[in-house]
Amino acid sequence: MQFVLRHERKNTLRFAALESEVGRRIRERHPELKSVDSMIWVDHPDEAAEQVTIRSDAGMRIAQYLGGPWRLASGGRAVPRVLRDAVYDLVARHRHRFVSAADHCYIPPPALRARFL
Repeated sequence: MQFVLRHERKNTLRFAALESEVGRRIRERHPELKSVDSMIWVDHPDEAAEQVTIRSDAGMRIAQYLGGPWRLASGGRAVPRVLRDAVYDLVARHRHRFVSAADHCYIPPPALRARFL
């Protein structure tokens, strides 16, 4: 999330925790997400055309959203999903080693708080 906030140009994304009211409603509409504890990307939320993607597919969707050089990650679709998701899980499990993350939750500055649902 912090990576996206640093690199996005459009400033149109909204964020919600899976445990939030918004996250709960999305998971109710998509029972297949019941056991998902990963990133979820939602296109067209609260519409008939609502679509959800998870794990590496969601990561590539974010790369597409970010545009520029990040869009190259979309080429990962050539790799079978089972392999992409294995790499995604490995990175997710060790993400704190890859970035200088603090031991606490991110608290968005006032200018960004409206983007958190």
